[in-house]
Amino acid sequence: MYNDCLKVLTREYCKKGRRKLELQKGIHRMLYLHHHSFLLQHIHRFLNETWISRYRMELSPDLLTFLWSVIASIFSLGGLCGALIGGSMAIRLGRKGALLMNNIIAILAAVLMGISFPTGLFELLIVGRFLIGINSGIGICVQPLYIGEVAPKHLRGGMAMGSSIFLTGGILTGQIIGLRELLGGEMYWPLLLSSSSFPAFAQLLFLPWFPESPRYLLIDRGDELSCAKALKRFHGSLQYQREMEDIQQECFALDGEKPRKPWQLFTDRGVRWQLITVIVMTMGQQLSGINAIYFYATYIFEQAGISAEKIPYVTLGTGACECLTALTCGLLIDYVGRRYLIIGGYLLMILWSIVLTFSLTYQELYSWVPYVSMTSIFAFILSFGLGPGGITNTLTAELFIQSSRPAAYMIGGTISWISFFTIGMLFPFIVKGLKQYCFLVFLLECSLVAAFIFLVIPETKNKSFLEIKKEFHKLNFGGKNKEKETELYERRQLHDEF
Repeated sequence: MYNDCLKVLTREYCKKGRRKLELQKGIHRMLYLHHHSFLLQHIHRFLNETWISRYRMELSPDLLTFLWSVIASIFSLGGLCGALIGGSMAIRLGRKGALLMNNIIAILAAVLMGISFPTGLFELLIVGRFLIGINSGIGICVQPLYIGEVAPKHLRGGMAMGSSIFLTGGILTGQIIGLRELLGGEMYWPLLLSSSSFPAFAQLLFLPWFPESPRYLLIDRGDELSCAKALKRFHGSLQYQREMEDIQQECFALDGEKPRKPWQLFTDRGVRWQLITVIVMTMGQQLSGINAIYFYATYIFEQAGISAEKIPYVTLGTGACECLTALTCGLLIDYVGRRYLIIGGYLLMILWSIVLTFSLTYQELYSWVPYVSMTSIFAFILSFGLGPGGITNTLTAELFIQSSRPAAYMIGGTISWISFFTIGMLFPFIVKGLKQYCFLVFLLECSLVAAFIFLVIPETKNKSFLEIKKEFHKLNFGGKNKEKETELYERRQLHDEF
């Protein structure tokens, strides 16, 4: 049964639809986090030449820096907007419908960024970056939601890890095609920015052939016949019954409850600790120090004696590390469990933060120390990918039942993009003030998140959504009066519906 389910699910969705979306998002995450110097120079030159042709004067350095900052950071603002509307799209259009609509946004963004250079309108570049941010925000919200709902519980972790696998694959793809010899040259950088249209076109071609989420069809739409057909497509006509029973149990437990709004989760005691968990883990993922690692990477490579011309090729190793560990995590998650992997990942990141702090402090004392720093960078990235990088989104799908899951992804996505933007704004000041000791800040943050996960989060491996919900009842309602409180809570929920 395991092999049959894996084969069908992989054939139906992973090979085509998901891979295309994640490659697209990964390319643009790479552009935001890993700017090659020549790409920066090309866009600076484009901004200056456009300004001269319009106003017969050169851009001032301050205005040039401001325009570049807007181009770089507008992606995060778009991502935040996408996260805020992603859950609502998934409810109104369905999971598959939201993903299809999202590709229209991606194609429009790619066209705007691609024609910005020949038309001489840098404003189109800004608008395109904003739209591709919206596309990424919606995709990161809806795509794991879809995968979490179509995967059987014994494969749910590995299937959900596909998001991270193809996201990191997109980063690596972006690094490769962004080399000077390919699309990183002065004449081709608009093609690099618009390359996300290819995965979007591919998904528009293949995704309509895939079924809608069976849970959405039965629980949200009440369409049992379509749900059964979708389950047969995913699991086969002989093995779908077990998943059908699980969905029917969840539908019965919800008793017609409609999808919740994000603000309703904040006032619902029944999901209090699940919501706290999502917020803590999402912030922990973004503030863990992974962005600091990429910030220091170029400096450390230079200290190790690598020439500036070869650094972009060495940087490919960082993308390969992320992709490798995401794949490894996907293979291990349903065997080892979520708790062990994510706690282990954070503990290893703590270790490598300590090593990197010492190696950066004594960087110039011995010739071999820069190589210790290089090793620490790759080890930190491997540790991040093994745990926090992929499991965070997986747990968001598992901690909530159907009615609360879209709202939870909207909250998690919003926290993620706000944290991403915040660390981008504050990190230069942290580095300026603490220099190499900035990793001690991330060390403390990783320690607190690891302790929280150890004390609060139960193992979710091989458990249904209802079983995971019951695990949190003790935290949400206390120990002694657990049953009484739960009964009163369920009665209030029923009363509110009427």
